[in-house]
Amino acid sequence: MPVHAAPPGILQYAIPIAIFLAVFALRARRLTRLRPLKVEQLWIVPALYTAVVAVIFYRSPPTLAGWGIAVAALLVGAALGWQRGKTMQIHVDPETHELRQRASLWALAFIVVLIAIKSVAQAEGAALHFNVAVLIDTLAALSLGVFAAQRLEMYLRANRLLAEARA
Repeated sequence: MPVHAAPPGILQYAIPIAIFLAVFALRARRLTRLRPLKVEQLWIVPALYTAVVAVIFYRSPPTLAGWGIAVAALLVGAALGWQRGKTMQIHVDPETHELRQRASLWALAFIVVLIAIKSVAQAEGAALHFNVAVLIDTLAALSLGVFAAQRLEMYLRANRLLAEARA
C-alpha cells in the first residue's frame, strides 16, 4: 500500500523556510537590544563579500552584457544599502562616547527578501528560461553594493555623531 508523501517540491521549500523562520524569530528578538558598534570593523563584511564575488566572477566570467548588468546591480545595491544603513539606529553615550547600534526589523526583512529572491532564482531560473549565471552574478553584485554602502553610511554617520558628541 503506497504511503502518501508530500510532493518533492513542497519539501524542497518547506524545510528551508521552517529553518529560516526559526532563525529569523531568534534574530528578531536580538534586534531590540543595543549592541556595541565598532566603527573600525565595519569594513570586514564588505571585504569578505568582495572576495566571494571576485571568486564567483573568476570562476564564471560574465559576458560584456553580463558585466554591464552586474555594474548596474552594484549601483542599485549601493542605493538600497545606503537606505538600509539609514534604518540602523546609532547611539552615542554622552559620557563615555561609546557607539552603540540597534538594527531595525526593516533592515533584516530587506536581506530576507534578497535571499528569497536569490534562492528562488537559483532553483527556478532555468525552468523560467533565465540565464542563471547572469542572474547569480547580478544578485552577487547587488548584495555587494548593499553590504558596502550600508556600512559606509553607518561609518560616516557614526563618525559624525561621535564628533558632535565630543564637541
